[in-house]
Amino acid sequence: MEAWIPITIAAAAFQTLRFMAQKQLASGTLSATGATLARFLYAAPVVAVLIAMYAAVQGYAFPQLSLAFWLYAGIGGLGQILATVCVVALFAHRNFAVWITFKKTEVMLTALAGFLVLGDRVTPFGALAIGIGFLGVLWLSDRPDGGGGRLRFFNKAAGLGVLSGVFFAVSAVGYRGAVLQIAGTDTVFQAGLTLAIVTAGQSIAMSTWLAWRDPGQVTAVLRSWKTSGFVGLLSMAGSFCWFAAFSLQNAAYVFAVGQIELIFSILAATLWFKEKITAREGWGMAILTLSITVLVVAG
Repeated sequence: MEAWIPITIAAAAFQTLRFMAQKQLASGTLSATGATLARFLYAAPVVAVLIAMYAAVQGYAFPQLSLAFWLYAGIGGLGQILATVCVVALFAHRNFAVWITFKKTEVMLTALAGFLVLGDRVTPFGALAIGIGFLGVLWLSDRPDGGGGRLRFFNKAAGLGVLSGVFFAVSAVGYRGAVLQIAGTDTVFQAGLTLAIVTAGQSIAMSTWLAWRDPGQVTAVLRSWKTSGFVGLLSMAGSFCWFAAFSLQNAAYVFAVGQIELIFSILAATLWFKEKITAREGWGMAILTLSITVLVVAG
């Protein structure tokens, strides 16, 4: 088994745990933007210290970073912030497992963005999988109240879910581009350094924004340090695994394997949040799972 596959599975597991914690934060005293800050603020100093220690042990000097690195990292970081805000806002509209499935439009979108920006390609079977996945998204886009079974894609929940997928796709391609700009070292250093720089920038940007627009949220994040700190640590572990996988493989294929998060989210929704999955939602997730399988096999 290639190394990027278990790394990606670990990333999906950490991410599911982190979103579970963020869902609880967003259901309490924190807004969508406050819960987003929590994932960056507590991760940034930890990852900075860890990568500095790793560099010292390995004898790596701080590399000269190109303009392309900063552009890719900046676009990736902004995309991740916007995606996470959409994700947390969506918690109020659909259940946890279905939200995860909406988010997984990122597979289709990342394949397109990766081709346009980095020249990453998928096979014809990969394109088929993208089409199957789109059908699954259409199926899931109907609201739980049904209304005679009519398919209604244009509702707020579907819009937030797909928009989060767009931003996560932009983020993934940006991060893969940034990581690939660091040469002459190993995967751990490439992923760790990129993560340290990005999370530091995200923490500064989000803290500045909230201090201006909603200063009470910064205080709330600091007061909820136990849960927020846990979110930050899970975010750091998950992001490192994603970054490492992006350094080894096409981002679209990484996200394809990462669809195992669907299974993790169903377990979380039913066992932890006590949510029910309707038959329609189950079929929608099954269609998306089929698209994932085709994409992984094709890759």
